[in-house]
Amino acid sequence: MLATLNKYRSVYAVGLQSNLVYRANFAIRGFFSFFHLVVVFILWGAAYSGNAHIGGFNFAQTFTYFIALIVVQFLVGAFNEDYQISEEIRNGMINQFLLKPVNYFAYRFGIYLSARTVTGLLILLPLLISYPLLKDYLVLPTEPWRLAIGIPALFLSALIQFGIAYGFGLLSFWFLEIQGFVVLSMAFESMLGGQIFPLDLLPGWLFSASAGLPYFYQMYFPVAIFTGRIDNPEVAFAMLRIQLVWVVIILTVGRVLWQRGLRLHTAVGG
Repeated sequence: MLATLNKYRSVYAVGLQSNLVYRANFAIRGFFSFFHLVVVFILWGAAYSGNAHIGGFNFAQTFTYFIALIVVQFLVGAFNEDYQISEEIRNGMINQFLLKPVNYFAYRFGIYLSARTVTGLLILLPLLISYPLLKDYLVLPTEPWRLAIGIPALFLSALIQFGIAYGFGLLSFWFLEIQGFVVLSMAFESMLGGQIFPLDLLPGWLFSASAGLPYFYQMYFPVAIFTGRIDNPEVAFAMLRIQLVWVVIILTVGRVLWQRGLRLHTAVGG
């Protein structure tokens, strides 16, 4: 057990060193993400003109939601994992994992965690710099249950993010190009994951329907807990259980894709 932990800890360390080489790129991406907030500020400022509340939330609460959304994206977002997995399958690099006692899912997850550690820390830099300008528009609730449910929700969100990217990457066993699948998934994630607008602004029946889909739990769910858009701990805990079910389903699908894909794989290169 200890040897296994040490093995994947080494994977994480190597991934961390690799991602630190590109820390400037991540930092620039973080700074440019906050330009997006300028657009959000202008658009929602116009929407709130003459309206104290929209959907039961004031402007500061909605703006806080979008800031938290950017932070969570850098903490758990799976940016390029699907393409990296696809490339390893297509160029034969995956063959080395078939000959060594290394679990490919655990290996890729270790790389993913190392990348998210770097991006998660670097997003703090532009946030700290811009805090004097943003502090008057930040409203975060402080109930203890939010941490008790929000932190597990954030971890499960990371598993969903990575699990979906892992599954799309494995489609390269069957398809030469996966970009169409990835772009379609990103479109659904943007619409049904709360990245364009908070999902609680949807009609009640549509919000309930979206809460049954995995996209709801990729970004919106943990952000909504931390920013107060979900205000009932019992409802949040019930959603956490749904999120856990989706994690099991997505990881199971990934395992099936891996096993069946290997049956079709021809070991060339690597």
